[in-house]
Amino acid sequence: MYDLTGFQRDLLYVIAGLDEPHGLAIKEELEDYYEKEIHHGRLYPNLDTLVEKGLVEKGQRDRRTNYYTLTRRGRREIEARKDWEGNYIDIEYSGVRA
Repeated sequence: MYDLTGFQRDLLYVIAGLDEPHGLAIKEELEDYYEKEIHHGRLYPNLDTLVEKGLVEKGQRDRRTNYYTLTRRGRREIEARKDWEGNYIDIEYSGVRA
């Protein structure tokens, strides 16, 4: 996951948190988080990158709508990231470990 951009990591987290989201649902979640519009020209190329890296699978709901799910590797990468972050952040106390 170290080679992903912050935006790509956020895409992974949103996909992990939703049930087979389509692109528009992912876009809306990120727009809420970033508090600004996410353009299709940014969203879909980054989703395609995650697919190419084997972190996300793209399926087809109908002729116009794709959906996205995490692969096993994608889930493992999120878990590894959580573990790594846990070395530096004490979630229980919301502060930095001494």
